[in-house]
Amino acid sequence: MSKLKIAIQKSGRLYEESLQLLKDCGIFVNNGKDQLKVSVDNFPMEIMYLRNSDIPQYLEDGVVDIAIVGENLLIEKQKKIQIVEKLGFSKCRVSIAVPKEIETDDLSYFQGRKIATSYPNTLKNFLENKGITSDIHVISGSVEIAPNIGLADGICDIVSSGSTLFKNGLRETVTLLKSEAVLAQTPQLSFEKAAILDKFLFRIQAVLKAKNSKYILMNVPNDMIQKVADVLPVLKSPTVIPLAEEGWSSIHSVIDEERFWEVIDELKENGAQDILIIPIDKMVI
Repeated sequence: MSKLKIAIQKSGRLYEESLQLLKDCGIFVNNGKDQLKVSVDNFPMEIMYLRNSDIPQYLEDGVVDIAIVGENLLIEKQKKIQIVEKLGFSKCRVSIAVPKEIETDDLSYFQGRKIATSYPNTLKNFLENKGITSDIHVISGSVEIAPNIGLADGICDIVSSGSTLFKNGLRETVTLLKSEAVLAQTPQLSFEKAAILDKFLFRIQAVLKAKNSKYILMNVPNDMIQKVADVLPVLKSPTVIPLAEEGWSSIHSVIDEERFWEVIDELKENGAQDILIIPIDKMVI
């Protein structure tokens, strides 16, 4: 039987979260900390631990079938690779930063100036679209030090919290793109492996939906049930269970975490009491 080959970053920020996603999907990985390829006992999958920068080429060549990788890297490498699911973690942005003493945020500041980056293609395309001509210096690591040593007038790099910029006397000015971890696939995926990928995607989507949703329980006067039901963004309709106290019922439903406080306020206004919010482990629709 065929096995789906998945590439995961062998170290760094994506490694732990990628393994946690597999675990949440019920896929248990054999201890492979010192191995480049490990097997999975309970799912037709093999895991390859690779350097992050190598993953796009491995995908394009069909050496691996799928990969968990940063969207920003796929954009930078300009490979013909399909993104099949955005995963919602390892969020960051590719931004331009300048020394904190530079007061302007205007991109025209970089006309004719030097920018150090490990994302030359992304930066070049962005500057060309904005009509800015800059001298791009490609650096593989520690980009943020470039202005301090006189190598560049600013940098273009990944930004998450911004703490690294702050520590190096830099401030963010322009965001080129926003990124997160994605599941990507090779263009050479066979029919048999595509069927395995569909099963894997089903599990991923159940996990992601659960993380973005909460189970909600509340007590509601019977004459307010319809008004409360109209507020709830339910999948089909809420579950209504009569309480021992006459004239009251318990309503159970699901809400999106993004609408949590908005929905709670509306529920209270329509008579809901004793509201409980419970995390959801998996959610199959």
